[in-house]
Amino acid sequence: MASAQEKLYTTEDIYNLPEGTRAELIDGQLYYMAPPFRRHQGLLLKFCQLIANYIDRKGGPCEVYPAPFAVFLNADDRTYVEPDISVICDPNKLDDKGCNGAPDWIIEIVSPSSRRMDYSTKLFKYRSAGVRLYWIVDPEKNRIMVWNFEEDNAEEFTFQDFVPVGIYNDFSIDFSKLDI
Repeated sequence: MASAQEKLYTTEDIYNLPEGTRAELIDGQLYYMAPPFRRHQGLLLKFCQLIANYIDRKGGPCEVYPAPFAVFLNADDRTYVEPDISVICDPNKLDDKGCNGAPDWIIEIVSPSSRRMDYSTKLFKYRSAGVRLYWIVDPEKNRIMVWNFEEDNAEEFTFQDFVPVGIYNDFSIDFSKLDI
């Protein structure tokens, strides 16, 4: 007996969601997103400020985008994500809708509802799509997991550490000074 086939969603379904509904699409599966907590948003703002200030001082083609910002990881209409922070260094990947292809650096700030997605599903998708650097910032666990996919390594830091940014030689974030 054949089993019922799951419905596969596309980016068209994402754009047809009711106004204000946030969701991501991974391999045709729809994942709704809960609203973020205040601490999450505070961290997001601090990171964006630090990264944008660094990029402004150094110049170069990289740009930083906070969520909600559309990232179309694959060359299909079945994967659409909104990382908390995306840093894109290839301006050819950017258009009016967002980023087409893998950002160079993605930061996800873990919320209770996103833990499983951030640590497993997105880790796999980001690695296979060609993201160079992936940070999982977990305020509840006082932990920052840093995956440098170019060097095929992972490191763990705490909110008391300086965390080096692997795509830049002279940039690190001092988590002890974030005051969030």
